[in-house]
Amino acid sequence: MPRANRYHIPGCVWHITHRCHKKDFLFKFARDRRRWIRWLFEAKKRYGLSILNHMVTFNHIHLLVVDGEDGWTIPRSMQLVAGRIAQEYNQRKQRKGAFWEDRYHATAVQAGKHLAQCMVYIDFNMVRAGVVRHPSEWECCGYTAIQNPSKRYQVIDRHRAAELLELHSQR
Repeated sequence: MPRANRYHIPGCVWHITHRCHKKDFLFKFARDRRRWIRWLFEAKKRYGLSILNHMVTFNHIHLLVVDGEDGWTIPRSMQLVAGRIAQEYNQRKQRKGAFWEDRYHATAVQAGKHLAQCMVYIDFNMVRAGVVRHPSEWECCGYTAIQNPSKRYQVIDRHRAAELLELHSQR
């Protein structure tokens, strides 16, 4: 059976999930999770990917992004990040085979309230899993990047997130 077509909607927000092969805990070490974020930063630099939120768990990732006008921003970014992480991991572990279960899954998200709910859902992923008590305790997530932005590798597009969340200052 052929794969379903992917659709491009310029400027649309997408919630992307990508699961490790056989749901294995391939991101069990913090260094692998940090490398995924570093490659995400590289995708932002290379392709102009607008990242609103992210979460790297032990066996999957969540990513909230805005698609570019050309429709190639997300596919190119995901190819870069997923491909490089898989290559690095397999090379370091002297392993062969798939790192990712299948293609990433993308769901369109409406700006405003729906986007806010999606951000909370992503941020509380490890809380629901019982790994931490608060999102601030999980290093590799957008909550931490929004609350304490890195001076060197700023991944989250805070301005765009505020705009899409409709957080306008009222005067």
